[in-house]
Amino acid sequence: MWGDRMWHFAISVFLIELYGHNLLLTAIFGLVVAGSVLLLGALIGDWVDRNPRNKVAHASLFIQNTSVTVCSIVLMLVFSYKKWIEEIWDGWLTVVCYTVVIILADVANLASTALTIAIQRDWIVVITGYNRGHLAGMNATMRRIDQVTNILAPLAVGQVMTLASNVVGCGFILGWNVVSLIVEFIFLSRVYRIVPALSVKPPAMEHQSYLEKKRERRCLKGRTSSCPAPAISEETSSGLHLQEMTRIPMCIQRLRGLLSTCQEGWRAYYRQPVFLAGLGLAFLYTTVLGFDCITTGYAYTQGISGSLLSILMGVSAVAGLLGTVLFTKLRKAFGLVNTGVISSALHMLCLLLCVCSVFAPGSPIDLSVLNIGNVSDVGGMTGGHQRHGYPLRGGINQPLLPDRSSIHWTNNTVLFENAPAGTEPESYISIILLFLGVITARVGLWSFDLTVTQLLQESICESERGVVNGVQSSMNYLMDLLHFLMVIAAPQPQHFGILVIISVLFIFTGHTMYFLYARKAKRKPRTNT
Repeated sequence: MWGDRMWHFAISVFLIELYGHNLLLTAIFGLVVAGSVLLLGALIGDWVDRNPRNKVAHASLFIQNTSVTVCSIVLMLVFSYKKWIEEIWDGWLTVVCYTVVIILADVANLASTALTIAIQRDWIVVITGYNRGHLAGMNATMRRIDQVTNILAPLAVGQVMTLASNVVGCGFILGWNVVSLIVEFIFLSRVYRIVPALSVKPPAMEHQSYLEKKRERRCLKGRTSSCPAPAISEETSSGLHLQEMTRIPMCIQRLRGLLSTCQEGWRAYYRQPVFLAGLGLAFLYTTVLGFDCITTGYAYTQGISGSLLSILMGVSAVAGLLGTVLFTKLRKAFGLVNTGVISSALHMLCLLLCVCSVFAPGSPIDLSVLNIGNVSDVGGMTGGHQRHGYPLRGGINQPLLPDRSSIHWTNNTVLFENAPAGTEPESYISIILLFLGVITARVGLWSFDLTVTQLLQESICESERGVVNGVQSSMNYLMDLLHFLMVIAAPQPQHFGILVIISVLFIFTGHTMYFLYARKAKRKPRTNT
């Protein structure tokens, strides 16, 4: 997790530095990452289901760390010889380097997604012996580790980049990945040996995934229904089937197989009893109410200094940790499903403060500015204050795209030293209410996230655990893309109040889906262990 947080922070800064403090490369990277997981999430999950656990973990770990290492080497070369590279092939070598960096970073993210599904959605369930109490404690502990590294890791690599240079920062990440690859490989192997249950999967799963078996049954059913048994023998039927297959080029056959796997993966996701809960969690990703570049950029235009924002970010992390504690207490007292209901209510109640901030004194909301001519870049949120962009000097680097390894709105932002001159609002009541709501909502948000995570772990059968969680990752990325499209459509600070209201509506819809699931789940008798 520490390596992931450092890398996701650094790559955003590196891409801005490469393109002359412009957001284009960062935006392209975000679209590529989100699009690839959206399209390949089911395939990644199916691959996790189809292979032994140790091979999946080791392969994902190797691919991830190797991709980051090679990407760091490319970045070091580009930063060191940028002027020389720009003169080769009329500048096209620079474009090739940018493309290689984005592709390698995307491959690393896909491998990280596979590793997350394997370890945090499958291994943990087996390690805890399917005991719900132990599973809740393990999930909460993992999330606390994630929250702490979410603050400390970017600060650490940011200091290296600030005190030394971007080249040294790349070298630091490179060295970290080489060392951590060895350490993680050894530790994962040891855990795999200590827990014999990890080596056991349903017999057919070692060689054949659930989706493949289902497709075969469907094909057999289709052939038997269309061809009467007396009229044609089994050998003749299989021979005709093979003859038909040989007429289709191999590449088209593989493409059809991949598309069929994706289709079956989404169907498997839809069939799950916790489908509404998972979909509700995905809806919570369509929000600007978090410590990502959008909200912090808006706060910057409202006269909030970087030092204050960094303090607020720390308080938000503490609130997230309290959410993990609340989850364990509520689950023990009221049960898992009721914990989600209470967490949802708490989350929505706190977000009402954000809605109030839209109409409070000091709010810059102005509905008259909503027109196509006002659309600008997603990262700025500075509107007419474009002279106050995102300079990358000293210790003020800021990531512009969130990380996706779990709920992803609490990303670290190393903030601006001073608020831009002349942007102080008439009153600070609005911005105070906004951040009060965002920070306090973290308690209910993280408790709710842990609730749905455990529901997915408990309810999904082992043969579908990978593919369903892969589709869940795809849904999360899809809904997160919508929040960036919202900002593209309404990028000015005067628009932010509208984005807040839309975000709350999406979150309300997500929690409503969970309430429907909870109502349905309570009607069924459940046995607690």
